Amino acid sequence: MTTHLLAIDQGTTSSRAILFRPDTSIAAQAQQEFPQHFPASGWVEHEAEDLWQTTLATCRAVMEQAGLTAADIAAIGITNQRETTVVWDRKTGAAIHRAIVWQDRRTAELCAKLKAEGHEALVRERTGLILDPYFSGTKIGWILDHVPGARARAERGELAFGTVDSWLLWKLTDGAVHATDATNAARTLLFNIHTGGWDDDLLALLRVPRSMLPQVKDCAADFGTTAPRLLGGAIAIGGIAGDQQAATVGQACFQPGMIKSTYGTGCFALLNTGTTAVVSENRLLTTIAYQLGGKRTYALEGSIFVAGAAVQWLRDGLGIINNSAESEALADAADPAQQVYLVPAFVGLGAPHWNPDVRGAMFGLTRNSGPAEFCLAALESVCYQTADLIAAMNADWARSGAGGHRTPVLRVDGGMVASNFAMQRLADLLAAPVDRPVIRETTALGAAYLAGHQAGIMPAPGRFADSWRLDHRFDPVMPAETREAKLAGWRDAVRRLTLP
Repeated sequence: MTTHLLAIDQGTTSSRAILFRPDTSIAAQAQQEFPQHFPASGWVEHEAEDLWQTTLATCRAVMEQAGLTAADIAAIGITNQRETTVVWDRKTGAAIHRAIVWQDRRTAELCAKLKAEGHEALVRERTGLILDPYFSGTKIGWILDHVPGARARAERGELAFGTVDSWLLWKLTDGAVHATDATNAARTLLFNIHTGGWDDDLLALLRVPRSMLPQVKDCAADFGTTAPRLLGGAIAIGGIAGDQQAATVGQACFQPGMIKSTYGTGCFALLNTGTTAVVSENRLLTTIAYQLGGKRTYALEGSIFVAGAAVQWLRDGLGIINNSAESEALADAADPAQQVYLVPAFVGLGAPHWNPDVRGAMFGLTRNSGPAEFCLAALESVCYQTADLIAAMNADWARSGAGGHRTPVLRVDGGMVASNFAMQRLADLLAAPVDRPVIRETTALGAAYLAGHQAGIMPAPGRFADSWRLDHRFDPVMPAETREAKLAGWRDAVRRLTLP
């Protein structure tokens, strides 16, 4: 019985493959890190070939671990770091430049210029996004303008663009399929989320030839089959979604008003708004949560650039912990009389502030501040930023008139949710329950579900939602007076950091 599902989870620092059994339990998993490249201040790159080779290696590894062949796997689902941009030669299949990563800020001046010229209103209307280096469109233009001859080659139809899902799909199918899904397309600055197609006005604005672009499909669709030589046989590829949208599916947030937040390097919260593309008045993004059967479901999204990266900074930058688990014990031992705030704007502030120019700072330090207070400030910074996002989402949801009940419960996933201390503090500062699921690999699970749905071995979304299982609910216990004082201190820290 070909009932196993293989999920490819290609992330910012590593590539993973996870094999799911029919009951969604994990049969095997493998992970490989790859180098990060920082050629200039604010620039972040990956070798596209590294993304591919680590993906292929982990796929082969999990099949070997589980003792499965290609004939045992019903379908493959792909989820990926979003916005990261690859441009490659259609004939040779080789990237013409390193992949420019979503964190990269090299196109900030171009974005500022386009804003000054008054183009952001059009971009927001069509894409739901803002003009920011975060997204793919300006990255494509940079590559075409800085690789000798690239723009002319693109105009002749010799080059292809893709986010990482498209790049992996091209490699998996030996160049037979150049496609993406609606969620990844929606992160490019080039895709009209209302009509569901590439937008000629935006292509002209960002000078991107239409011939470079992949075909856009549903999240669960026929994306071709793997070249038999790669994994020992042809396997259907049936699902693609950007990592945060895949986590939304894996968390079974299928009803309008449901919200999930994923804590990895950064933090990304998505609120399902149903068939209504809610326009934010708080600089949140309007995006596509998923597209099934040709029908788009929308979401409001808030992005925090530094979440788990704040703990990595404690370990690698300051050397005050040896591993992330130590941060929890130290934070718990912090002096409650001190109010130390870390605003981790290492690469600027994300939503709802969207200020790429500020940099991180700590406030409230005393002579008695030490490793414990630094750890508490780092963990709390993630909670405070989440509180900002949720408050903005609630305001936009209430104002939108979209109707429906906004559930107060936040479903969480990602590496940081293993910390009971951090999740309890999150519930306390949100004044809302935080639910951690049994299956924490929700991003990969979402990709596997989409592939299984396409293959006919996974149920409709409503029935899949019934299988979601709670590991632990964290209910708020912090007194309201304490919570409001801590939140006020955070808001003051952000204000002081962003003063002109």
